[in-house]
Amino acid sequence: MSQPVIDPSRYDFLLQQKQQLITEQFAAFSVPKIEVFASPKTAYRMRVEFRVWHDGDDINYVMFTRGSNSEHSNVTSCPMVSKIIQQHMFVLLDLIKSSSMLKQRLFQIDFLSTSSGELLISLLYHKMIGDEWRTAAEQLSRELSEFSSGGQIVELIGRARKVKIVLGREHVIEKMDIQGSAIYYQQVENSFTQPNADICQDMLHWALDVTKNLGGDLVELYCGNGNFSLPLARNFGKVIATEISKSSVHSAQYNIEVNQIDNVKILRMSSEEFSQALQGVREFRRLKQNNIDLAEYQFSTVLVDPPRSGIDAKTIKQIANYDNIVYISCNPATLQLNLIELGETHKISRFAIFDQFPYTDHLEIGVFLQRKV
Repeated sequence: MSQPVIDPSRYDFLLQQKQQLITEQFAAFSVPKIEVFASPKTAYRMRVEFRVWHDGDDINYVMFTRGSNSEHSNVTSCPMVSKIIQQHMFVLLDLIKSSSMLKQRLFQIDFLSTSSGELLISLLYHKMIGDEWRTAAEQLSRELSEFSSGGQIVELIGRARKVKIVLGREHVIEKMDIQGSAIYYQQVENSFTQPNADICQDMLHWALDVTKNLGGDLVELYCGNGNFSLPLARNFGKVIATEISKSSVHSAQYNIEVNQIDNVKILRMSSEEFSQALQGVREFRRLKQNNIDLAEYQFSTVLVDPPRSGIDAKTIKQIANYDNIVYISCNPATLQLNLIELGETHKISRFAIFDQFPYTDHLEIGVFLQRKV
């Protein structure tokens, strides 16, 4: 990855620029006043990947110049990552340097952290790892634990081709305060999670606000680990959410159980498959296995949080059947295209930008659409 230039003195100006660009890009849609949610100016990123560069016996974190696979610079500080990552990342590197077993053929280090004080570190290798590596890694884990502050949890994983060695857990547990209630999320190594915890909370609060008093049931597509499904369950009678990633579905099931939520069901289905089920085009055993009769649901609202490619044409037609649409987008260009079609049946009632990725051109957008009368 390339490292953005972190200059807190320029943050407000850069965010205003993003807002102006979005205002101009969506001017044709009669967008209401844009709600703007700013990120913390530093220590905002909960997960990060660093390439490791070998220079003789020395190793360093490096980031590559944007657009280049060879030009790079050493990382000597990284103010964008969470405080727990900042606290451990260079200590970790120094400890690895003293162990030939841990250092040899190491090419990448991934960090996954939480705002509640947990850190998962993955060491990636271009060599086979086994018992000798485990012994060295266990010593490394003990040394990191001695360094960590009270209450912090630090876990280690080693990965090589077709090999994965887990010391402890392969996930962290994030705790978020959502409108006065604690929500716990299992976040698994090497699976998608929201990178900016503060902005994630803003998005959840916003989604709760726009869906309050809607009634009926909620269907969610691309639900991940249940990030939106779990808190939004309080606004609806029942929730069905779909996700194609097996690891994300497992995490969502865990999160439902640990949060003791009894009106949410998660299905491992693509958005296209679920649309076919709703239309009665096909029958799916997964529905019967989960004791789901879609005829018993009264869906009033759909939430979609698609990948950067946006929503396919068939799914767009399906979500247009609902009175209320909550669209969370990580790509303004595909959102713009999707809104052209959705605009035939729905009007935009709320529009928000969430600065998920400060100091870059990227951001998240939330749009709340309601059926035209």
